[in-house]
Amino acid sequence: MKKILLTLALLCSIAVGEACTSAIVSGKLTSNGRPLLWKNRDTNDQNNRVERIAAHDGLLEFVALFDARDLRDTAAWMGFNERGFAIMNTASYNLNKDNVKEKDMDKEGVVMRYALERCTTVDDFERVLQTLPKPLGVEANFGVIDAQGNGAYFEAGNYSYVKYDLKDEPSGILTRTNYSFSGRDGEGYGYIRHENEKYLLRDHIAAADITPAVFTEGLSRTFYHSQLGRDYTHSGYKWVVDQDFIARRISTASVVIEGVLPGEDASLTTMWIALGYPPCADVFAVWTGEGGVPKELTGTTADNHSVQCDLVNEREAEVFSIKRGNGKYYVNLSKLYNDDGTGYCQVLYEKNMETYRRGYAEIQRRREALKK
Repeated sequence: MKKILLTLALLCSIAVGEACTSAIVSGKLTSNGRPLLWKNRDTNDQNNRVERIAAHDGLLEFVALFDARDLRDTAAWMGFNERGFAIMNTASYNLNKDNVKEKDMDKEGVVMRYALERCTTVDDFERVLQTLPKPLGVEANFGVIDAQGNGAYFEAGNYSYVKYDLKDEPSGILTRTNYSFSGRDGEGYGYIRHENEKYLLRDHIAAADITPAVFTEGLSRTFYHSQLGRDYTHSGYKWVVDQDFIARRISTASVVIEGVLPGEDASLTTMWIALGYPPCADVFAVWTGEGGVPKELTGTTADNHSVQCDLVNEREAEVFSIKRGNGKYYVNLSKLYNDDGTGYCQVLYEKNMETYRRGYAEIQRRREALKK
């Protein structure tokens, strides 16, 4: 127990505020029958990386998204392990109402690393929430899937949680931003982003054709605003205010973890990640095992940055180029979409779709190899 408490305490010096838009998708709504776990990460820490943590001391191997400044890989912000268990979170702001000190909060990333090293199923994670010392130091919507096709959100505070099971949801999809359904009504954040998400997914839900690209190439690159009832993506506007879109100035990754069919080898679980500001990001396929994480996604520079994330951050600087006054809140849409077809979203689309084609070919190759 002392070791657990020490592990949780390590995060105090590195925690930052999280926002995010997310979804858990049942296999009955996807094009290949496999479940999806998606998170568009929003954080003030713009330097993210992906790392593989090898199995050790009886713990499971896993791959996860980390902050560059987290030199000890203490806090995992989304990831999956060798057993096909995957987890992410969105911060909630309407659950806790207690006297837990701020310095003892923001432990979501540590809890997720703890779970990735130990959990195989959704039920395992529920036991983690039940057994870890309280107060837990969290206020979040944890989304999880496993290799048996199960999925759930756990709206968790310092002392309790409420579970929303995917199998109990008739639509086959669960979505969350930065408020909890079980929390105080009208409080929290992300209400407009949540409506954006539901609007942009509705046709795909009806067609049951959701793929990882629907999220990385669609929702995370679309400037639809539900409150204004307008999609600015192809509006021809050069400048718009960066407010309440799914992709925001502080968005640092769009990550989809694609699970497996019940009975499939868990090693086929795949992370599709657009690292950095998603509208400017290339998509990569990531797996567990040696060589499963492309080197450019890992922290290889002197300051532990990802080379790929640094590249995308440079592109983002062109999109948010005004530095004076409140200029940082204005997005230059013409750098993303324009009549010449030279915007980052336009140029990267075909490249990213080719990455998906190659990635699925590799998954099929691995699937065939497992049969031999």
